Amino acid sequence: MKYDLSKMATFGVAGNFTGHLEQAGEAVDFANVTVKEANAPKAIFPTFIPLGAACGDCASGGAVTCVTPAFLHTYPFDFDKIVFPEGEEKLQIEPECALVFDAEWKDGKLVSLKPLCFGASNDCSIRKQGAKKISQKKNWGPSSKGYASSFIECTAFSEKGNINDYRIASFLVRGDEAFDYGEDSRIRDYSYVYQKLIDWMLDKFNNQKDEGPAENLNTYMAEAGFPEKIMVSIGATRYTEYGESNFLAKGDRAVVMLYPESKYSHEDIRILSLEKDIYKIPTDISFLSQVVV
Repeated sequence: MKYDLSKMATFGVAGNFTGHLEQAGEAVDFANVTVKEANAPKAIFPTFIPLGAACGDCASGGAVTCVTPAFLHTYPFDFDKIVFPEGEEKLQIEPECALVFDAEWKDGKLVSLKPLCFGASNDCSIRKQGAKKISQKKNWGPSSKGYASSFIECTAFSEKGNINDYRIASFLVRGDEAFDYGEDSRIRDYSYVYQKLIDWMLDKFNNQKDEGPAENLNTYMAEAGFPEKIMVSIGATRYTEYGESNFLAKGDRAVVMLYPESKYSHEDIRILSLEKDIYKIPTDISFLSQVVV
């Protein structure tokens, strides 16, 4: 399945795998964020907001008429490369499962999210101090994030759906060697997943405030004309010891794959991570491979 992300608002979920924020050095940013459960995600952050009629010409440097930061109107996704951000040093893969949803709005509120498909996502992030909002470390221009060129139809976003059989694996390919970057993790082991995650996201999209590292998403969505489809990367896995201490360099390949554990072993996936011809990847695997340039 293929969808045009450039027509969607896209987001990420912060803190949906226990331990990731601590590894990324971002737990302190959420020290004052109140959550209902200890393992609850912390916030939803925007990565791309399509330019809506209400935004005027703010993205082109004209009169600023909207509250959505202008940089969020730059489309950041690519399926084969990452442009290393100028002046930065610490860039990490963030391996995730991303879902495309049909979004239903009523009276300015998001009332339902219907999952359509899922696929591999690299919510690539700059590790730097001083960024006030999560989004400032996520979208630094074109080709700063990754999504697979083809997603997999979601038969049901529940234990009964095909997604329940899938795992997330990621590798940093340097030369001819693939290094495990994130812990090979089951999608069903996200802290919040399935209906619990949807209920949490509906609340955040409607009620999240502009405070701390979080932003008021409802105002952004209103200015974008309440998009009928949105994409959400639902959280990065924990890093392996290698992934936590090794950063991307030009010439590396960042690889993220979602694969059904009933058919493939981790070693099968490791071998496939070295494959440069996407047409040789089985169709039941969502494959993302980006060269750092």
